[in-house]
Amino acid sequence: MYKFSYEETLSESSGRKRENERLALDQSVTMLKAAEKAGPESREAIDAICFLNRLWSFLLEDLVKPENALPDDVRAKLISIGIWMLKEAEAISNGKSRNFSGLIDVSNIIAEGL
Repeated sequence: MYKFSYEETLSESSGRKRENERLALDQSVTMLKAAEKAGPESREAIDAICFLNRLWSFLLEDLVKPENALPDDVRAKLISIGIWMLKEAEAISNGKSRNFSGLIDVSNIIAEGL
């Protein structure tokens, strides 16, 4: 029978969580690239923006939880980035922007950091 310490279990869970977050960000990038190619009024853009909104809403919800283990300064920076991402996505949805590249670049940087 295997016995794992609580710290080992937490470490594995944290590793899986980060991998899932990275995969979700990668999916978002794939969708945003398709949207960029198809244009901001396309079905691809709508799907990409909806996915990005759900993803960042989930990430922001996790970042504000007191039990989040990230250092406060890192959490604050990620929260600021998340708010920016949502505002940029809204600008595209409202026809005020056609620029997907910032969303793609930032998502890639964050995914690489996970």
